[in-house]
Amino acid sequence: MLPRNPYWLARSLAHGAAVAAGYAALGLSLLITFEVIARKLFNFSLQGVDEIGGYVLAIGVSFSFAYALLHRAHTRVDVLMARLPAVLQAPLNAAAMLMLAAFSLFMLWRAIETLHETLEFGSLASTPLQTPLWIPQSLWVIGLGVFALLTSLLALHALAQLVTGRVRALNRDYGPRSAQDELDEAQQDYGGSVSNTATPATQGGDAT
Repeated sequence: MLPRNPYWLARSLAHGAAVAAGYAALGLSLLITFEVIARKLFNFSLQGVDEIGGYVLAIGVSFSFAYALLHRAHTRVDVLMARLPAVLQAPLNAAAMLMLAAFSLFMLWRAIETLHETLEFGSLASTPLQTPLWIPQSLWVIGLGVFALLTSLLALHALAQLVTGRVRALNRDYGPRSAQDELDEAQQDYGGSVSNTATPATQGGDAT
């Protein structure tokens, strides 16, 4: 969506958070598989897998918000947007980014308040694991913090594009994804996989 500078740090954080969320989901699936097999064959349970699953899902979602934003994967209702001229689309797209940034900051603020109360009272989960709630909540706050940082940077960038009259760039970077955008991305992915698969065979044919 944006050039490497000055947003490379936020982009790296978003991608790293998404990768971490993916590995956490993979680990959870392995844990659930072990739990099912242990219960079925050995009449044994780890106790608390459902609780851990809830933590992983909540933290994974917060860690994935920023990555989804970079790829414009958040749902937007664009029934009327596509029918408007570009000069009217630009302020609406900028306003959408500003409101998303405001909402992400609000979520981060409430999450920090929740974590502060948890630390103040030393809250524990009312489960067999008695998990100190500050542990999953801290990771949850970190994920929301990355999202809030990225949305704030992108909102400032969108506002700068609007003020300087870069309407086309603003609509390209922050407008809803069209069906053509998704088709182009799918074609690029398919073309890359085909070329990577065909390269060894092609090289082998040249060698003969």
